[in-house]
Amino acid sequence: MKRIFLTILISNFTFIVFSQENNEEKDKIEWIAFEEAIEANSKEQKKFFIDVYTDWCGWCKRMDATTFKDEKIIKLLNENYHTVKLDAEMKDTVRLGNDTFVNEKPNQKRHPHQLAIALLNGKLSYPSVVFLDEKGNMIQPLAGYQKAENLAPILNFFADNEHLKEDANFEEYLKNYSNEKIKKN
Repeated sequence: MKRIFLTILISNFTFIVFSQENNEEKDKIEWIAFEEAIEANSKEQKKFFIDVYTDWCGWCKRMDATTFKDEKIIKLLNENYHTVKLDAEMKDTVRLGNDTFVNEKPNQKRHPHQLAIALLNGKLSYPSVVFLDEKGNMIQPLAGYQKAENLAPILNFFADNEHLKEDANFEEYLKNYSNEKIKKN
């Protein structure tokens, strides 16, 4: 009897531990480095979602604490995008194909990295998110803090290739948008 009880107890404990690990993985955005995203895209083609931030940016931290913790946003990003967090002032060298991006003044406080400048078209604003297509071509940079309820339809708009339609109109898309769409994904 004790053996049966012990076996059941261990089985339940193991199930609980694995369930928690799986839930924790689903509860987080799968952020990867830019180079890793390029590599991952060679195996599974997805669009790119790049969060351009700085360490000193209060709104960036707020977006991390709110928007990027939202279940719907996590699901949309993990299913439809290669997600990259890019420190706009990083000191690392980034090689993408034949291009090399650096921070020209890495010892100067708050100096932007060339990759951040390129992705934001020289209009540095933090936080910003950048959407690239599966081939790494610019779809749209989007400056400023984004609430989850505002970001969700944008994520769907690009994920569903609505922006490629001849009559693409985000305002019209937004009128017809429903949060039910997220649940179906």
